[in-house]
Amino acid sequence: MNDQRLIHLVDDDEAVRHSASFMLRHAGFLVKTYADGVQFLACAKDADPGCVLLDVQMPHMDGLEVQERLNEIGVAFPIIVLTGHGDVEVAVKAMKAGAVDFVEKPYEKQTLVDAIARAFDRMDARSLKDVLSDEAKGRVERLTPREKDVLVGLVDGFTNKMIAETLDISPRTVEIHRANLMEKLDATSLSGVLRIAFAAGIGMERSQ
Repeated sequence: MNDQRLIHLVDDDEAVRHSASFMLRHAGFLVKTYADGVQFLACAKDADPGCVLLDVQMPHMDGLEVQERLNEIGVAFPIIVLTGHGDVEVAVKAMKAGAVDFVEKPYEKQTLVDAIARAFDRMDARSLKDVLSDEAKGRVERLTPREKDVLVGLVDGFTNKMIAETLDISPRTVEIHRANLMEKLDATSLSGVLRIAFAAGIGMERSQ
């Protein structure tokens, strides 16, 4: 079994991708490269866990937008933002949104490797429960307010009819919301919906 750490390198500059991936592989990491944020987001949900090196200045979507989207879909990989010299405001925004660190370009090898080490330390410190909770919360955030209302009703053990009466809507409307929320949660059954809801903390406050 290969126990090398995986780096997801997202940068639109081909020269940077080539040089950085060569340097990181030489330092003992596995590296997957992506030409822009859109390409990375297309496979992020199914990607193997690893550290994300995320360039800020990219076409189509900048690094902060990619980071925001990752948060929305519940991908909780540690992120290191790669910024241009003097982009302090950008770096602060990234850190507030959950980035582990930022590294200014052009960067020294040891500076980048040290930041990556800190990122993996954070990932190791997170329990599986924490990871699952973040992923579940990210999925729940996709729901509309009304879909969340229906989800709460399901957590409370209500039938579609009972939820309809509580929310003063028709049972058919509840069925539509229920089908939509199951699709957004990537759940194929009620038990799957409940597992995600409980992992996200929905209903847990009423059980304590």
